[in-house]
Amino acid sequence: LIFSRFFGILDGVARSLGRGEITSGLIFGFLLMAVFWVLSIPFSVYRTFVIEEKYGFNTTTPRVFVTDIIKGWVLTAALGAPLLAGILWFFKNAGSAAWVYAWALAVLFQLFALYIAPTVIMPLFNRFEPLEEGELKEKINEYARRNSFAHSGIFKMDGSKRSSKSNAFFTGFGKNRRIVLFDTLIEKHPPDELVSVLAHEVGHYRKKHILQRMVLSVITSGLMFYLLSLFLWSPGLSLAFGIREHSVYAGVILFGFLYIPVSFLLSVLENSLSRRNEYEADRFAAGTGPGPGVFADALKRLSRDNLSNLTPHPFKVALEYSHPPVPERVRAVLEVDGEKRGGIR
Repeated sequence: LIFSRFFGILDGVARSLGRGEITSGLIFGFLLMAVFWVLSIPFSVYRTFVIEEKYGFNTTTPRVFVTDIIKGWVLTAALGAPLLAGILWFFKNAGSAAWVYAWALAVLFQLFALYIAPTVIMPLFNRFEPLEEGELKEKINEYARRNSFAHSGIFKMDGSKRSSKSNAFFTGFGKNRRIVLFDTLIEKHPPDELVSVLAHEVGHYRKKHILQRMVLSVITSGLMFYLLSLFLWSPGLSLAFGIREHSVYAGVILFGFLYIPVSFLLSVLENSLSRRNEYEADRFAAGTGPGPGVFADALKRLSRDNLSNLTPHPFKVALEYSHPPVPERVRAVLEVDGEKRGGIR
């Protein structure tokens, strides 16, 4: 694409409409995103309807697949356009401190998105129903009370709408924090195992892993905007991508490509921290939930049902895995069981 002067052509289209620099930047960003999105569709189709289908996971219909793409476009335009416009405005008008203002805007946007995600964004893609009364809900509420975990409700999500894989998670923060269980998870696990999976997620909260990740995200985004401020005004940045006339929007958007190697290196460090956090949350779940053995059984069942790779190469784990391989997690959990019984096994 670079050698074909693709970026220069898109920039020419954006400029030809005769709008201001911020509007031209939004048009350029939209066109760029549209092209890459279209190029990605065949790969998404193959991943969903060939690979996932081959291994019995796919439950996505063509209609759901297409509507997901359309909703993603609308959501990106509704949320992304104001954010990009604000960043462009700061870099055009705020001088040397622009990167600080843009950084603050991005952080506020991230917090806003996290806050509205449970009630506004996620329901656009999935149906969330309050978990019905019964043994499971009682056990989850009892565990949450015992461990001082406040939440706004326990919900069942129709994960089976797209895949037979299963998961559980928390979403939102403050009064908007929800416990969400995939319907596939509820179908495949007994109540005690589900409580142990929930205990793992509570462990992330109690060990302040979520806050830690948010702080880390704020720091890394600050680094990104500072580096952007160093490269933004270099005409060589635009020329390298075949754009003859440099602009603020070209600098901001094209810098994203240069930042990919830095982002990758940071992700290796973040994944290392994440794997350590997973072990801590596992130990918390083993110590506060129905028992280490129950949690180990839940991990085994999740691994089996989702066809997890049990023996990934250590170098691949170091580069890409945010969670340790399941056998290592099970061994660590059973050590907690051994400690409880008076000796490690």
